[in-house]
Amino acid sequence: MALIITDECINCDVCEPECPNEAISAGEEIYEIEPSKCTECVGHYDEPQCQLVCPVDCIPQDDNNMETQEELEAKYERLTGKTIS
Repeated sequence: MALIITDECINCDVCEPECPNEAISAGEEIYEIEPSKCTECVGHYDEPQCQLVCPVDCIPQDDNNMETQEELEAKYERLTGKTIS
């Protein structure tokens, strides 16, 4: 499943550069995650980098965008053109 940034976001700017898929961008009021680009860092890292650097812990899983590990891997492969070994 993709991740989501909640309204507890303080716009600290640390999550955006950490996203290997460029799924995070500044929204009108807070940062936002584009679900079609979010792989929860599958294929890049062992855990979501945005969650690791977020100082207010406002990046939970998005219950409206549920995905299996296999779907996240397939999305990674579509986005990068690389296969997960």
